[in-house]
Amino acid sequence: MTRKIIIDTDPGQDDALAILLAFASPELEVLGITVVAGNVPLALTELNARKICELAGRPQTKVFAGADRPLMRPLVTAEHVHGKTGLDGPDLPEPAMRLQDQHAVDFIIDTLRTKEAGSITLCALGPLTNIAHVLIRAPELAPRIREIVLMGGGFFEGGNVTPTAEFNIYVDPHAAQIVLQSGVPIIILPLDVTHKALTTAERVERFRAMGTRAGDASVALLEFFERFDEEKYGSDGGPLHDPNVIAYLIKPELYRGRLCNVAVDAANELTLGMTVVDWWRVTDRPKNAFYIRGIDADAFFDLLIERIARLP
Repeated sequence: MTRKIIIDTDPGQDDALAILLAFASPELEVLGITVVAGNVPLALTELNARKICELAGRPQTKVFAGADRPLMRPLVTAEHVHGKTGLDGPDLPEPAMRLQDQHAVDFIIDTLRTKEAGSITLCALGPLTNIAHVLIRAPELAPRIREIVLMGGGFFEGGNVTPTAEFNIYVDPHAAQIVLQSGVPIIILPLDVTHKALTTAERVERFRAMGTRAGDASVALLEFFERFDEEKYGSDGGPLHDPNVIAYLIKPELYRGRLCNVAVDAANELTLGMTVVDWWRVTDRPKNAFYIRGIDADAFFDLLIERIARLP
């Protein structure tokens, strides 16, 4: 039985690989892609999402534009990591497929209302603004969401945009608060796990060996994306964040974590956007998220490479 998913994203090179993995995996049915401002502004993230759909040979996919700014703060973007387009690296053609007229938030709300309760998984690869808007406008739909699987946060690794905050949560900490307090089952794939999934030279060569359009584009995406983190961390390759969300849905046995309380600081300058994780359960705050810390990185890359090799 396939799992119905909506991918909420701000592509992003690592978002692109996550979307390719989802399209290449028969276990998943992508009902639509909703786009949010994050890595780059909304006009670019929605364009990038359509480029990725066409790269994967899935031009029939519905792409919806959503929030162009966070709930309460000015937009912070990450061109210094992702390049001026957000998808620097490969030379992908302008997409022929069109953007849907419906707003992303309306699409998510309508889908949750019309599909069977508990059948929809929301896969959040960017700031949580769109999903927070859904929960603000239609809180009665929260029990109909099967789960929210998100890439965001970091506790043991610290932050990647400030000393304490990971980018997706930092961009819209108020949205993250709303999601974490929603009562929806939540799985978090933070920097604590993605920093163990490095795009080493050997792994990148396996993409190159595919000899396909998707394989070549993946190499160009990875080689552009990793240059920033290689310089920052002094590592062979950079962390590959967002595909872990999709891999978790396909093979959860690759990951290890625990149910605990996760809260977000949306008030203090030094720690704005910090995810405060009660890993050791030293408070009586309710356990609201399954927080993942361990990964079989070799098996993760085996899955990613085997699946993307299926694409054109």
